[in-house]
Amino acid sequence: MGMYHNRPHVEDLRNMKKRGEKISMLYVTTLEEAAAASAAGIHMLSIEGRFWGPEMREAAGDCFVQVGLPYGGWGSFNGRPLATAEDYLRAAFHYAGFGGDAFYCSASYDIQKTLADNHIPVVGHIGLIPSYISWTGWRAVGKTSDEALALWRHTQKLEEIGVFGAELEVVPDRVARFLSENSSLLMLGMGAGKYADAQYLFTEDVCGYGKNHKPRHGKVYRNFAPELERLQNERIAAFKEFRADVDSGGYPAPEHTVLIGDDEFDAFLKAAKG
Repeated sequence: MGMYHNRPHVEDLRNMKKRGEKISMLYVTTLEEAAAASAAGIHMLSIEGRFWGPEMREAAGDCFVQVGLPYGGWGSFNGRPLATAEDYLRAAFHYAGFGGDAFYCSASYDIQKTLADNHIPVVGHIGLIPSYISWTGWRAVGKTSDEALALWRHTQKLEEIGVFGAELEVVPDRVARFLSENSSLLMLGMGAGKYADAQYLFTEDVCGYGKNHKPRHGKVYRNFAPELERLQNERIAAFKEFRADVDSGGYPAPEHTVLIGDDEFDAFLKAAKG
């Protein structure tokens, strides 16, 4: 989308990494969240494909947006799960048409390579990977030398096939530092300590309205929960009053009603009954 001339490119983010500049990143799901992130100067956003479109691109302003391609049973594109490399490629091109800057893909190496071979900026995932959690369980990954080495091999493989970045989730800080410093990959740290190239949090944690498990790395900067609860209670009260108003005949009142003149209505009745 040509209207955003200040939006960073992959090259700009790589240069930030080289210069040791910190990168901020948020996961957002609504237009309001995206607009707030843009207004606050957040560098990168992660937005799932199901939330992505021209309005979201507009709201995200100058933020670099990583669009999430759904994996396996975790979502669908055009009514069916993404399965083959062609499926992923078609989805990435579709979302790129709305100004997606990069594409999260946690599928197999060959699928990630197909995207990279087509010059699509790909973000992989290293460490704790929710989409195939069965293999690790919900825990930090890389606390043993063998696991840390597996993370390094994973990093090397992603770099080899042309992936430009990776979410680095719940990994020990010294391991994360090694991976960040010894790889060209932009390491998007989520619970990976201060040495990752970017610090990535979910809006629900930053704003304190998450209903899910609170991760160790989550930090609440504002607690929206009481205000959101108050708003929900007010919403319920308003809906109850509306229902009661309908039941009693109090709504709609004359001021909510469109009128027709007597002459016109009489003419209509005459024609209708004729």
